Amino acid sequence: MAARLVINFLWLLHLLPYRGQVALARALGGLLFYLATERRRVGETNLRLTLPELSDTERRHILKQHFRDFTQAAFERGFLWWASRERLMEKIRFEGLHHWRDAAATPTLLFAPHFVGLDAAGTRIVCEFPGASIYSKQKNRALDAAIRRGRERFGNVTLFSRQDGIRPVLRALREVGMLYYLPDLDYGPRDAVFVPFFGVPAATITGLSRLAAVGGARVVPCVTRQLPRGGGYVVRFYPAWENFPSGDDVADARRMNAFIEERVREMPEQYFWLHKRFKTRPPGEPRIYS
Repeated sequence: MAARLVINFLWLLHLLPYRGQVALARALGGLLFYLATERRRVGETNLRLTLPELSDTERRHILKQHFRDFTQAAFERGFLWWASRERLMEKIRFEGLHHWRDAAATPTLLFAPHFVGLDAAGTRIVCEFPGASIYSKQKNRALDAAIRRGRERFGNVTLFSRQDGIRPVLRALREVGMLYYLPDLDYGPRDAVFVPFFGVPAATITGLSRLAAVGGARVVPCVTRQLPRGGGYVVRFYPAWENFPSGDDVADARRMNAFIEERVREMPEQYFWLHKRFKTRPPGEPRIYS
């Protein structure tokens, strides 16, 4: 019942003028900073570990802004799921698309770190180009169906849940030619190595380098910036990585994290600080989150 109310709310929300949607979302995000105590503490811990050179006041400002940005992106699911293709292409624009086109002769892994605009980018890409992606299957059937329907509505994308395994993903990468891939969360110790993220050992999956190796794919980073004042989003493509994979899983995972660190410093308020990025610890290390 609750999931259907959320879906209906998002549908109604997308009927509002775009700037009205943004204003409502950001107001609620400012309120959630104070109400979502547990998630705020996770964010405070992450920022304290990763950006210790900043003052408490500076980190608090980043986290407040993040709650607003994150809530805006969440509210815009309705816009992404029901707005016309023309409206989506108007509000979400590409930058550096030639970097992907230059690599398109071979299968391409679009490496998309967890910034708040990642869903906007995924939707915008399949407005024009075929591709595949991996998503987290929802326990609630109605919500899961809404997510799949919203992402698949242009017919250009093949979705896999994390429970589907790697074989169908590899097959799609070879056949379709593009996989929109989000490998930068803490998925536990399986298939992960501990490499620094802002100097803190973080369990980092080796999927990016392994998929590139087995699938014969190039890696093109793809980072999305949420623009201020309801300006939409910019999806920026970066040059394909050379000498990747290197054959060294640890070095490749470190390269991935180092790239994310650079982008985080450019827009720290838009990275996904509410996730327990350091939940999995090396053997013998204490828990970070209480």
